Amino acid sequence: MHSFFSAEHLSSLLLQYGYGAIGVVVMLESMGLPLPAETLLIGSALFCATTHKLSIAGVMIAGVTGAIMGDNFGYLIGRRLGLKLLQKHGPKIGLTSERLLLGRYVFFQYGGPVVFLGRFVAVLRMFVALLAGANHMPWHTFLWYNALGGVCWAGGYTLCTYLLGNEIFKLSGPLAIVAGCCAVIVIGTSFLFLKKNEKRLTEEALKAAEQNEHLRIPSA
Repeated sequence: MHSFFSAEHLSSLLLQYGYGAIGVVVMLESMGLPLPAETLLIGSALFCATTHKLSIAGVMIAGVTGAIMGDNFGYLIGRRLGLKLLQKHGPKIGLTSERLLLGRYVFFQYGGPVVFLGRFVAVLRMFVALLAGANHMPWHTFLWYNALGGVCWAGGYTLCTYLLGNEIFKLSGPLAIVAGCCAVIVIGTSFLFLKKNEKRLTEEALKAAEQNEHLRIPSA
């Protein structure tokens, strides 16, 4: 288990702060902070299974609530500050106004599955809400996929760990490798597709922006 949450530290944390600690850590990671929320959920579920000093239902509710709230805060931060930062510093790394518009268009079209699947990949989990906000993904769409992802990730991980007990550690390594490989393949394939079709997609984005104000990029 991550050294940040040794067995003694975790037990002390949960006994002292209970469900609140779980919700806060998961929420902060979902907002973009590098915290081991997944490790905490697994450890908390094992703590429930072995000590019965916390309710597994309470852990699940705390995890799901923290995940959904954190992503919504991250979305708001990204929507308020993300676009301005991208407009200001994007050209320095090749992110022209056309590519910024293209990114908004792609996220607008396919952002839902990205938000949902991003829940299960550690790096994406920290930044997907910020990206959704920066790209002005419609909030009602974001909320739906965010909530669905939060329930499946936090609730699913917690319940499976509780039912499987220590067997989860034998499975977590291979599952993490498989998830990481899938993420690399999906991201790599998406990058190659965008690179090959950038001109065509940019033209589509320009036409879509003329008809949909959500895609238009305000002046910096």
